[in-house]
Order: sequence, then structure tokens, then C-alpha cells
Amino acid sequence: MIRWFIAAMALLPVTTALAEVTHSSEHGFTVRHSINTEAEAFVIYRTMTSHIDQWWSGDHSWSGDAANLYMDVETGGCFCERLPGSGRVEHLRIIYFSPGKELRFDGALGPLQTMAAQGRMVWKIEDNGSGNTITFTYKVFGHPEGGLGAIAPAVDGVIGEQLSRLEKRLGSGQG
Repeated sequence: MIRWFIAAMALLPVTTALAEVTHSSEHGFTVRHSINTEAEAFVIYRTMTSHIDQWWSGDHSWSGDAANLYMDVETGGCFCERLPGSGRVEHLRIIYFSPGKELRFDGALGPLQTMAAQGRMVWKIEDNGSGNTITFTYKVFGHPEGGLGAIAPAVDGVIGEQLSRLEKRLGSGQG
């Protein structure tokens, strides 16, 4: 399954956002993506947290349907998903939030959940003088069989795709 995931993610188009794998080793990696938008900070924040199904791809969910994604914005709150048969999956847990500015999460996305890996993700909104810059940073660490460095580009592609979709959503004026 992980080989399929890596192969599939390698085929994703590269977003126009500023993107990079800033660190990669056997025991961890960091990916960072940034976009600039004219959208106001409260619109960005509301779109990221209340309308996640409108920008996160259902292709990167366990159910295959982004409408099943939701977020409970509170400390310890869940970026979760409803599954068929009354199941649920926690993608990330909120460990810090500042409305209109930043969200910090703890957790392992997708196949990282089945590995001995853990991650910290930060979604940050910063005024850049002519709008706002949104940055997603995901730091993953652990000791899975085969190491983590090889999957960094695949995770980078998934995170980049989501931020690109958010950029498109915000650009449509429908935040």
C-alpha cells in the first residue's frame, strides 16, 4: 500500500505555491508550502476550519468523500472524518489555535498512521502588506521500517495539493 501511495503522489502536479522539503532523513522530514492571497485573515481561517470539505480533496481521505471531513476547533479538538458503517478517523488533533492567525496540530496523516511516525502540522496566516500569506508546515518524525525520507516527496505533494486547492477556493471569493 505504501509503495502505491508513493507512486501515486509522485504523479501529482506541483502547485504554484512556494513549496519545499526543507529536511529529509531516515527518521524524519519537514515540508513547507506557502501561498499569498488577498483574502482577509478571518475569511481564510473560517474557510480552513469550517469549510474544510470545500478545499481538501476527497482523494486524500479514508472515505473518498471530502463531505465527511470536519473540524472541532478547540484545544484537543479533532480534524476528523466520518467513515461508512458509523466509523470515524482522527487525522490531526488541535493543540493550539489563535483565530485568524494560526492552528497547530499533532498527528499522522494517511498511511503515516500505520507507521511508527508522528507529526506536527502548523497552518499560519500572516499579513504580508498586500494581503496574507498562508503557510502549511508539516514535521514528521519516527522510526518506521524503511525510513521516512523516501516518502517525504509524496507527503509534500499531498500537502501542496491541499494548499493549492485552498488558494483556488479563496480566489473564488466564496470563503
